[in-house]
Amino acid sequence: MTESTPLRALALVCSLKPSPAPSSSDLMARQVLGELAKHGVTGDVVRVVDHDVKPGVEVDMGAGDAWPSIREQMMAADILIVSTPTWVGHMSSVAQRVLERLDAELSETDDSGRPLVAGKVAVAAVVGNEDGAHKIIADLFQGLDDIGFTIPSQGGTYWNDQAMGGTDYMDLDETPKAVASTTATLAENAAHLARALKGSPYPGS
Repeated sequence: MTESTPLRALALVCSLKPSPAPSSSDLMARQVLGELAKHGVTGDVVRVVDHDVKPGVEVDMGAGDAWPSIREQMMAADILIVSTPTWVGHMSSVAQRVLERLDAELSETDDSGRPLVAGKVAVAAVVGNEDGAHKIIADLFQGLDDIGFTIPSQGGTYWNDQAMGGTDYMDLDETPKAVASTTATLAENAAHLARALKGSPYPGS
């Protein structure tokens, strides 16, 4: 795959705030998409809480379940971004539900026995005015890797306020240089890996 090979990304924003409320998780997800755009990646944002995603671990949980339409967008993408706030040191309940619904992909395989999401890249973005980002990224990566996604080098970006602070990411006057640099590296590595996997898929069993 060449650097000009087009790629698609889907950002699942796991804020607890429904649209149109401002969201730091939404802001960071869009910043990731902005950096990905520099590498020929187009993308969309879905704020999961705006949709009736039923609890469960099946691809489709029946009448009224919004997950199948979100999943359709995910299956059309090469890169998945999971963006979540930090609440009491953990990912949001919305992000946890996303992982639970993604668990169904373990049973969705191709003729070679590979998960249908094999070959897709996943990255994480975490914001919070409390500690917890490293643990959240670790939990997300463990789950996403188990499900079949591939994690790029330095595939997580985050911002935490100072200890016991109360500032929100979206209220900062500018993006901290360290965060901007980390997000740029994430995007470059994710696009590179997605193209590599698209050009040379994992072998089947």
